[in-house]
Amino acid sequence: MKVTLLQMNSVDDMDANLAQAERLIDEAAARERPDLLLLPEVWTYQGGTLAGARAAAEPAGGRAYRMLADKARRYGMHLVGGSYNERDGEHVFNTMFVFDREGRQVARYRKIHLFDMLGADGTVYKESALYTPGDEVVTFDADGVRFGCAICYDLRFAELFLALSKAGAQAILLPAAFTLNTGLAHWEALIRARAIETQTYLLAANQVGAYPEDGAVRQNYGHSIVVGPWGHVVARAEDTLGAASAHLDLDFLRSVRDRMPVQHHRVLKA
Repeated sequence: MKVTLLQMNSVDDMDANLAQAERLIDEAAARERPDLLLLPEVWTYQGGTLAGARAAAEPAGGRAYRMLADKARRYGMHLVGGSYNERDGEHVFNTMFVFDREGRQVARYRKIHLFDMLGADGTVYKESALYTPGDEVVTFDADGVRFGCAICYDLRFAELFLALSKAGAQAILLPAAFTLNTGLAHWEALIRARAIETQTYLLAANQVGAYPEDGAVRQNYGHSIVVGPWGHVVARAEDTLGAASAHLDLDFLRSVRDRMPVQHHRVLKA
């Protein structure tokens, strides 16, 4: 299976973000011809104001949803819509929608762990001011591969990734908007650690570059990567808009698990 990660620079302009996503999807579909394509986190609206983020939230079936379903059907590929602000009644969720080759929704994952942090420079991040956390561990099958779903800050919680592994995941999807400072320190180290301990492929599509939030300019780290089950980086994006592609080798994955069957050696049960 060939997978492609899209690296975007989303801002607080939904129309511009939708246009950017459509262009990058079209370019990647024509150039890479992937079996599965993954967008980053919060690709429809990033930063801005809390009121703007709430206003940009859409129910399932909205503009972003329809565009993703149409692109999946048009190009005959599995399309993972990174995540965007989903409105459900009075709640807003940070949600990943997954579409099959016919454009049908086959999975929905709502981000479980919300990023509330005070940065060393005094910058405050508080996702809980906008989002309601999800509570379901989600996997789905595509062309004989079992995928697990996670979003950005979930990366720091190994127990979620072990749960996905126990649910049969062979590859785990991680759309993200990882910050520049935390990315420099932890992005690749955590992704490689999660891949090694679960013996899965980790597909991490990140936002890149500057975006405005509450009158300030913030930065995302980029460096979207695919890491294999032995912990090696097998694809990496440049620090700009674009894509990175890799092939998932299930024979290699099985050989890693056969040679070091850590799941059978696990003593402490979560």
